[in-house]
Amino acid sequence: MTVYFAFSNQLGPDPGNALTKELGEWALRFLCLTLLITPLRKVTGVPKLIRFRRMFGLFTLFYGLLHTVSYLAFMLGWQWLTLLEDLYQRPYIIIGALAVIILIILGITSTKGMMRRLGRNWSRLHRLVYVAAILAVIHYLWLVKSDYSQPVFYLVVVFALLCFRIPFKRIRS
Repeated sequence: MTVYFAFSNQLGPDPGNALTKELGEWALRFLCLTLLITPLRKVTGVPKLIRFRRMFGLFTLFYGLLHTVSYLAFMLGWQWLTLLEDLYQRPYIIIGALAVIILIILGITSTKGMMRRLGRNWSRLHRLVYVAAILAVIHYLWLVKSDYSQPVFYLVVVFALLCFRIPFKRIRS
């Protein structure tokens, strides 16, 4: 959608801000889709769905990096001192940066070779995706100034997807 608006010159008075926001939302959408694969696989009983998890995870990383680069380019103009000021004045940037750093680590270790090298630690490491999801939602919540409907929607979705992973033990009477 944003690509259409960009080429038709309809991104509004601050196109850099609009593009940065849209790229961040797409990163969050792909993160939610990545988290959805396992519950969907368990509910439907279709094990082949797992093939899509890495792809969605890498899309998440790609859009997260594009979001970061567009923030640095359009919002800051590559002014590194301004970035330091922003980090001090706007803690949601630190939270978002931590989420992107986690996604980078997960992206680097998502290959089959890294899975072999890390063994069962690979699984433990990739549980950081849950932390990245929580950080991304907090980033979005803190960023918004007036209409909280979209960040709250993502908060509910991420919360539901994370709750699905809580192991429930049967209560025996």
